[in-house]
Parts: sequence; C-alpha cells; structure tokens
Amino acid sequence: MPWIHSNRRDTLLCTISIAFAITTLFIATPRPSGAASPNVILVMTDDQGYGDFSFNGNPYIQTPALDRLASESVQLTDFHVAPMCTPTRGQLMSGLDAFRNSAINVSSGRTLLRHDLKTMADVFQDAGYRTGIFGKWHLGDNYPFRPEDRGFDETLWFPSSHINSVPDFWDNDYFDDTYIRNGKRVAHSGYCTDVFFDEAIEWAKQTSPTDSPFFAFIPLNSAHWPWFVPDQYRARVRTMLGDTTELKRQLDTTPSNLEDLISFLAMGLNIDDNVGTLTQYLDESGLSENTIVVFLTDNGSTFGDHYFNAGMRGKKTQLWEGGHRVPCLIRWPEQITAQKIDDLTHVQDLLPTLAALADCDEHLPGPLDGTSLAPRLLGETDSLADRMLVINYSRMPQFKVTYTKGNPAIPRRNGAAVMWNKWRLLENKRLYNVEQDPHQDHNVAQDHPEIVAKMRAHLATWWDGVKDDVMTPERVVIGSEQENPSLLTACEWLDIFVDQQVQIRRGVRKNGVWHLIVDQPGTYEFALRRWPKESGLKLDQAIPMKQVTDGTFPAGASLPIKSGRLKIGDFDQTSPTDSSGEAITFRTQLSAGPIEMQTWMLDGNQDSICGAYYVDVQRVED
Repeated sequence: MPWIHSNRRDTLLCTISIAFAITTLFIATPRPSGAASPNVILVMTDDQGYGDFSFNGNPYIQTPALDRLASESVQLTDFHVAPMCTPTRGQLMSGLDAFRNSAINVSSGRTLLRHDLKTMADVFQDAGYRTGIFGKWHLGDNYPFRPEDRGFDETLWFPSSHINSVPDFWDNDYFDDTYIRNGKRVAHSGYCTDVFFDEAIEWAKQTSPTDSPFFAFIPLNSAHWPWFVPDQYRARVRTMLGDTTELKRQLDTTPSNLEDLISFLAMGLNIDDNVGTLTQYLDESGLSENTIVVFLTDNGSTFGDHYFNAGMRGKKTQLWEGGHRVPCLIRWPEQITAQKIDDLTHVQDLLPTLAALADCDEHLPGPLDGTSLAPRLLGETDSLADRMLVINYSRMPQFKVTYTKGNPAIPRRNGAAVMWNKWRLLENKRLYNVEQDPHQDHNVAQDHPEIVAKMRAHLATWWDGVKDDVMTPERVVIGSEQENPSLLTACEWLDIFVDQQVQIRRGVRKNGVWHLIVDQPGTYEFALRRWPKESGLKLDQAIPMKQVTDGTFPAGASLPIKSGRLKIGDFDQTSPTDSSGEAITFRTQLSAGPIEMQTWMLDGNQDSICGAYYVDVQRVED
C-alpha cells in the first residue's frame, strides 16, 4: 500500500531516550527440550476496577471462579493500565506508551493503533501460533486497523467502544447481536459475554496435541454501559447484597443508581461464571498445565468509588489510583508459583512478558517501553529494576480538566501521572505517597521537592520524545483491495466525540473532519447518511422509543435534512437527497494519498444541521 509510510515512526523509535524507554527483555528459563509451547489465553474485562472482585476484598459480591483463578496465579498487586480503555488496549497490544502508539482516546479519531506497529497477535503468529480474538477490539474499525489486519487468524468482534456504539450494527443490545466474523457481519444467538467465551472455547477445541499452540484474546465489552444482563444475575446480586440500607447510604444517590450498580455487579457475576466455564474446559481437556491464563481489566471501575474501591480514590477516566490500578492474574501451573507480587508493573509489560514465557521473544519488535516480568514470575529474581512510568491519554472533548483550558482531547504534557515506586506525581504538580496515603488525601509536594524535581525531569524528557508525533493522527484507508466498500462514521471525527447510538438517535448537532488515505486513484462514490444503511430509515425520519431485551432505546429525533455537502480534497459539492430518501450521493475522481474529508447535512435554507454520521465509501469502476 504505497501511501502508508513508516519513516518518521522508525526515526522516532531509533531516537527514544534511554531515560524513559526502558526495555528489559529478559530470557525466561528454557523449557525442557521437546516441551510444547504453552497456549496463551488473555481475558480482559471492561470497566471493572481493582475492588470489584471478592479476591481483592469486596464485601458485597462473591466471584468464586475468579477467586480460584487468583489463588492459583501470580497476583500483580501494583499493576497499572490507562484510565480509559483504548489507551490500555493499545499499550497491551504494542508494548509501547499510548503517546507512542497513537491509540490515546476512546473515540474522536484517536483510537487507531499505529499501522506500522507489530502487535501481540503478530508476535505469536510469527512464532507459529494460531491467533484469535473474541470480543472488543477498539483499536480501529477500518483497514488497516481491524484485528484481521493486525495478526489475528480468527476474528469475532464489534466496532468501537461498546455494543451499541455508532459503527456497531444498528440496535445491537447485548442479546442475539450481529458481530463481525472474519470480515463479515454475522448474527449470533445468546448474551454477548457468553457468546465470546463460548466461541473462544469452540475455537480452542480445534487444537489437537500435534497442532500449533494458540493465543486467544477475549476482551469483553462487559461490564461497560449500557448495563444489560440476563435478569437472573440481578437476582443473585440482590441475594448477596441483602439489606441495602447501608449501601444506599454509601452511594448517597437515588434508587435508580442502586439499580445500575446491581446491574453492573450482575454483569460481573456473569463474567465470573464464564471464567469458571473456561477453566473447567481447560481442566477437562488436559490443557490447564501448559496454558498461560491472564486476567486483567482495562481501567478503573465505573462504580468502585461509590461503594467499594479497596481504599483507593478515583475511578475510570481519572488519574487517581482508582482510575488505573487494576487486578492482573497470571496462571501457568507448569512453571509459575502462585504468589502476590507488589512491584510496580504496567499493562505494556505483558507483551514482552508473555513472549518470553512462550519462548518467542525473538519475534518481538523493539525497542519497547514494557519490561519483561518473566524472571520475576519464574523466581529468578526477587525484585524488578527501579523504574518510572508515565500514564497519559487524550480525554473526551467535553471533559472538564484542570491542567488545560483548551480541548482536553488534544494531548498535553501536564495531563499525566508519573509513577515511581509508591510515589505518584499528578498533573506535574501534586505528589502523593500511596503506601502511606492510599486514598491520596495529602499532597506532599512541598515536603519532598527533590522527589518532585526528579519526577518532573522524567516527565519532561518523556514528553519531548512523544510531543510531535502524538499530534499526528493515524489515517483510515479508503479504496483498498482489503476493504472496499468501507463505512466511515462520526467516531473518526478528529477531537469530536460522537460514539453512541443514543447520540445518533438524539441527532447531536456536531461535525468534524475525517483524516484519510486514498489507496488507489480512481472514481469514488460517497453516500452520506443520518442513519446507518441497515436501519432502512430516511434522512429526515424520526423513530419511536424501542423496547429491547433488557431495557429501552430512546426515541430518535427528526432532522430537517434536504440536501448535503461533501468536501474532500479539492472536491466541494452540494447535492439533494437521492430517490430513496436515505442518502445523499456524490461521485468524484481522487488521486492516491493523504486527504481530509468533511460533510454537512443541510436544511431547506442550506444551513448546516450536523455532519453525516455515516458515510459509505466505495472505489468504483468508471
């Protein structure tokens, strides 16, 4: 693909400062000659935090399957991710800081994992593994960013941040949904979490003792909003909670929010049941001993700070400890002794760690920001080297923050947390010792100026290495043989947040720019839509409230769309709606190369209403 270049990325990687890009790729103890390579199963849940599990002391809920897994695993008790899901996923897959891999936000055109990076799936695939993903990808919905483009042989996934996101199949509701299966939309029966585990297990069953080992990635959308779940799990939660008087007092909120918490916890029980089903399959199939199972969550809890947060402050999207310290369990009965390890560790460590444990670290790219934990897990050392880590990410544009008066989606140096042992420097000004002050109530920056100075210097060096490149957005490719036609959605409007189908129903008055690459010169056709094609809805149509399996979707507003405008490169044209009333179509010649595109939906006075939330793009024969 001629217009995808990596020169500036290669230059950047070659100039990463040793002061902040610490890559320690230890070699694990070799397995005996002839020993089979381990299978690897990586389970990551969505929006559960450190305190949402009984193995971490939650007094309200019991998670017996995960408790058992924890008792048989290494538990990384000071393990950190990003406070939002896409940055965590990008760091997991690449082994690089979010600001180095470009996947820095949950939407707003900043979810795309750099096209030129090797992923965890690529590493295992190059080592001869079968690779599969079952669930939430959230690192790009179009070529060359889809999981099938990034090293996965088998793919079952849905686009963007959650089921019922803007690019997801219209009105998916967690039950009997339509997902993307190996490049095609396919309907599946059952509750989403059950489907993803069941499909992963069925895929794993294709393995025989003489087959290649497998790497299965099971990234769940649960327990992400909307909190839809089979109702029997709510009944189990209510039984566990018993009298909710004290819990209501702690929540200090309305009964409806207590019901939201119950649904959230119910989703956690369903996850626990599925982990139990997975481990039972491994036991019964004889795969347990030589299968590495990793369990973690993608950011802090959405509810933890309201009911139980294991003594920490903060939640998802925040720099407080509760926003990014999460559980991480690693089980490999054949090699690793169950224990708790309290070294400072990070999600980007998992790529080099798993590659070392599976003896395929020769396939790793380099340099990485992650450090292999293999010697620590295998008992070859009793501590990790002293290290500083930086957490930084692009916030949603509507967030209110204290480190800038500008759009918080634009990356800033001071939107960071620097971690060093038990020290936390937040927003380059507040210092906390989380060992002595786990709730981070006392800013001790004035008491430790030398600590602040050292951590600030580290942040400054780190920022100098990423600040230029992080401002450059990744670009979706149109017109390629790998994806033609393609669907573009408002999720990719740079630094504009439109990512929920409920926003489409409301008809949010927003607009933004797509950053694209035209793969091949030729004639391109564009169909601008207010509703997705599968809905069959007309541009100016309103829709009623819809009852779905476990809730309702709100009514959708009518927008007085009479025509539309498309500007892409030098082409700028206005056109009326087509005969179907569902789209506004354009056709133009495009040259290959980078290009920007914007659309407008216009009323009868030619005034702008919003951008086209959906655009079907196809390179066509003249």
